[in-house]
Amino acid sequence: MAGAQETAPGERADARVGARGAAAPDRPGDAVALLGPAEVRELAASLGIHPTKRLGQNFVIDPNTIRRIVAQAGIGADDHVVEVGPGLGSLTLGLFEVCDDVTVVEIDPALAEALPRTIAARAPGRMVRVIAADAATLTAETWRTAWAGHADPAAAGPTAVVANLPYNVAVPILLHLLETFPTIRRVLVMVQAEVAERVAAAPGGRVYGVPSVKAAWYGVWRLAGTVGTHVFWPAPNVTSALLAGEIRPTAERPGDEALRRRTFALVDAAFAQRRKTLRQSLSGVFGSPAAAETALTAAGVDPRARAERLGVAEFAGVARIMTR
Repeated sequence: MAGAQETAPGERADARVGARGAAAPDRPGDAVALLGPAEVRELAASLGIHPTKRLGQNFVIDPNTIRRIVAQAGIGADDHVVEVGPGLGSLTLGLFEVCDDVTVVEIDPALAEALPRTIAARAPGRMVRVIAADAATLTAETWRTAWAGHADPAAAGPTAVVANLPYNVAVPILLHLLETFPTIRRVLVMVQAEVAERVAAAPGGRVYGVPSVKAAWYGVWRLAGTVGTHVFWPAPNVTSALLAGEIRPTAERPGDEALRRRTFALVDAAFAQRRKTLRQSLSGVFGSPAAAETALTAAGVDPRARAERLGVAEFAGVARIMTR
């Protein structure tokens, strides 16, 4: 069962972040001390922690990179941020330079237990809630439990996702969070460069695929820069990139939850045989190539086209035909 803990080490001053994404002037005794290379290694050693590939742990050790990520995220004091895989707290501390409340989801029990102490020592007065769970299975109920007893609007869900996602499960985690929390409006995540390119790809491109279409259901995505390997400990074997998303309100998405499920099923089927025409790749969904052709034609889609030519709106249009 997922656990949650929080820390509120002292009272905050009244001064808060002004313009979105811009930090308020430093206040005496209220500054955030970010982690550098020496501090990260010392903290890990004190906890007996060794980064593991299994959990996708590559800790950011460069404060300038942390500030760059936070700036690109465009968050402010009115945001309720969820961070996945905070590790030793490098990015968490950076988030506290511009916002007051952060909820983190950490699967490693030792890291989850240690993080509140790090925040208390290096970011006096800030509030962090730690949900000890797997972000890929995080539920809205678990989130509400972590915020139990609080009237804060964040109890309904986060407004922003800012994270250095575990590279081996980045897309499933991202899509799960977007499905689970319709309150999310902004995303800035660090992922493998190939993954960022796929998610942000437009129809017709070489890397356009399932992640591209599914992410487009929720919003508009763009590449927000690359990140060198030297800012990590240990250094990863892949190039990293920042992926930014502006997430649409539920009412502005292509359809309701039932339509989303049908659309995603079509997307999976179409790209499972992406070299075939949609008439062939969707024949299993509709029962036969002829039935697939009839549905595609009714939706205004060329049955001879391949999956990579369709945007999310076209896939949703075909999915609507399935209900007639």
